[in-house]
Amino acid sequence: MGARVIDGAQTAASIRTEISQKVSERKTLGLQIPGLATILVGKNPASQTYVRSKHRACEEVGFLSFGFDLPADTSQSKIEGLIEELNGDERVHGILIQLPLPEGLKEEGVLSKLSIEKDVDGFHPVNIGRLAQKGREPTFIPCTPAGIMVLLEESLSSLEGLQAVVLGRSNIVGMPMALLLVHANATVTICHSRTQNIPEITRRADILIAAIGKAEIVRKDWVKPGAVVIDVGINRVEDSNQKKGYRLVGDVAFGEVSQVAGALTPVPGGVGPMTIAMLLKNALKAANSK
Repeated sequence: MGARVIDGAQTAASIRTEISQKVSERKTLGLQIPGLATILVGKNPASQTYVRSKHRACEEVGFLSFGFDLPADTSQSKIEGLIEELNGDERVHGILIQLPLPEGLKEEGVLSKLSIEKDVDGFHPVNIGRLAQKGREPTFIPCTPAGIMVLLEESLSSLEGLQAVVLGRSNIVGMPMALLLVHANATVTICHSRTQNIPEITRRADILIAAIGKAEIVRKDWVKPGAVVIDVGINRVEDSNQKKGYRLVGDVAFGEVSQVAGALTPVPGGVGPMTIAMLLKNALKAANSK
């Protein structure tokens, strides 16, 4: 019997429907429509795709959206100046800075300019700092890890005491993911490029989060029977049978791993839709706090 497929698209659709209803209620009450601003620097194709999908999602739930596309050679001071303008714009409740930024720009400096109340991506150093501290609550939680937690909570009655392994230590997914799992009282191990004997470590995991950006690196023999496996990776693999010449795969070899895992997210249709749903949820929270 194969693994249960965790349908992130279905869960995300339910969240978006709920958000759309709440936006309609705000309109009926004469309250302000939530507004989300995006800042995209450069022409990274993946980033352009992500930003377009976020604007479409805003339109679908009734949000206002404001897009700012800047050339790759935009100065640090100009980006920070734009953020300060948006911080003061009452139409904008959330500001999203699409990462990664082009080389030469200081990511922390840019993120630090964000108003914490508008940091709907949850990447402001203060929000991350609060997430890292016991007994503190960030204003917003990073969207991809937050979406993964929703999927895990739907799949497991409790995360308490479970062994969790996170593959990857990025600021966007790996590190905040590990912190959220600690908050849920799981026992957490982070594996990265310098970790030795990774398969030996992952085979002990009740929960395995793969977020390293290497196509299908997680194989069947990496996975504990019955484990819940969350695949965050989105990788292009050449495929002449596809019209575009490639297909999308995750960091997990889905066909193999589905033979041993208890539950598994697909790519696409797993974590990706949840990321956008949680972004919208954060933006609505920001609007409700006004």
